[in-house]
Amino acid sequence: MDNSKYLKKRLGFWSLTAAALGGVIGSGWLFGAWKAAQLAGPASIITWIVGGIAMLLIGLVFSELGMVKPESGGLVRYPRYSNGRMVSAVIGLAIWFGFVSNPPTEAAGVVQYVSKFYPGLYNKTSGHMTGSGIILALILMAIFVVVNYFGVNLFAKVNTFVTALKFIVPSLTIIALFSSGFHGSHFSQYGGFAPNGIGASLSAVATAGIIFAYTGFRNAIDLSGEVKNPRRNVPLAILTTIIISIILYILLEIVFIGGVPGKDLLHGWSGVNLRSPFMDIAISINLMWLYWILAADSIVSPSGSSFSYTASNARNVLGLAKNKFFPRFFDNVHPKFGVPTRALILNFIVGIAWLIPFKSWYGIISLTGILGVYTFSVGSISVTVFRKVGLSRGGTIKGMSVYAPLAFIVSSLIIYWDQWSKLQISIWILLFCFVVYFISHLIRKESGTEIIGGLWLIIYVAVIVLLARIGDFGGLKLIPEPWMSIIVAIVALGIYYLAVANGVWYMRKTGLDKSLEPEFNEGA
Repeated sequence: MDNSKYLKKRLGFWSLTAAALGGVIGSGWLFGAWKAAQLAGPASIITWIVGGIAMLLIGLVFSELGMVKPESGGLVRYPRYSNGRMVSAVIGLAIWFGFVSNPPTEAAGVVQYVSKFYPGLYNKTSGHMTGSGIILALILMAIFVVVNYFGVNLFAKVNTFVTALKFIVPSLTIIALFSSGFHGSHFSQYGGFAPNGIGASLSAVATAGIIFAYTGFRNAIDLSGEVKNPRRNVPLAILTTIIISIILYILLEIVFIGGVPGKDLLHGWSGVNLRSPFMDIAISINLMWLYWILAADSIVSPSGSSFSYTASNARNVLGLAKNKFFPRFFDNVHPKFGVPTRALILNFIVGIAWLIPFKSWYGIISLTGILGVYTFSVGSISVTVFRKVGLSRGGTIKGMSVYAPLAFIVSSLIIYWDQWSKLQISIWILLFCFVVYFISHLIRKESGTEIIGGLWLIIYVAVIVLLARIGDFGGLKLIPEPWMSIIVAIVALGIYYLAVANGVWYMRKTGLDKSLEPEFNEGA
């Protein structure tokens, strides 16, 4: 039984854009500027620019995918069509692992800011929530689920209102900090523009929460099956969200760097340790009105982001169940409320498993950010494969033959730039996903075609790990920069073309290039 028929097409452009912006403007803006500056100093501006370019390229890729085949859980379904069950299983599980961590991350962000008033919630020395802080975070996560449980309509109304509020606050913050207490000298003092080298600004793309902050746009992809006029509204919502978020985050980083009190820079940028970053700056320059607005927004922004992520990640579970990687029990949409309620509950339970051991905003995002890059990179393959086999008549974007390989290369570079110590953990998660698939493959006695269609992914993960190990970002430093990054880019381009050829072969071998044609061109 296809339960997707119960999904309600109630989201218009504004509701979809609000869902995407709601995912972007969460705890990332409250903490990302601080963490990026701590790691890279003023060069953290480069961090946001690089991350923004990567997300814009990826956004263009998924805009076309949303035009040719709008589908709830599309991040999981697209690789299933283009490269088979192994790629879809590994990427789908990695997406789920990475993004099921968002509600606990946002809840942890709320707790850290609220601890300004209730210090017993957060231990500044250890950087972890206390027992009472964890309990409060769990209560917040439960609220995110309840709002989504009662349907797309309630979600859209609540989220559109919340997004409008939380977009105003960072805008006010930018204006206020530019006008009061902005120190342009901070960009050249305290170690200069790049106190830890340009390499630190590149590494921070993955480890400082930049990717985590930007990836909210994926909500527009996951909810595309519930959108009115998706061929217009999905790409428009994606690109609108990414462009707004790039401008917003760069400006926030600039005012943060110029606004940090001089006393907090006595030990350099790496010594900046603020419990509630923008609130601490506001109170240091006596902007009490901004201080209290930020106090309220520290609850509204992360909560609004989690409303969006809780909704979209439930659709991922639905996609995994449709692809038979999760039990059919989760391929269920409530006939009255029009939401995958069982998936919501599953994600809540797994979210608890992220929250309790890592106990902080940074503790979670530093491990999961790179998983998002892996999963987004696959879209570049799918969009090109669909074009090659003639399925993209529903709408195409000019220049995609350039955007798609560039998106794959930039994604690969961001993975490589991640610190080796963090990348290792992400690799173990990916290996676990491969193992889960191979066990499923043997039990179901599936065709070897499903593995052959995804051979490129095995090669890709292995090669990136090897290059990162011998590289300059926490690795053995056998080849200096920028030569190692150039090598990574060239190798990534080669793997991109291998993956596309792999996908074209798979779709023609299985006949999907013909059988899917009516679905792809529906409404074209």
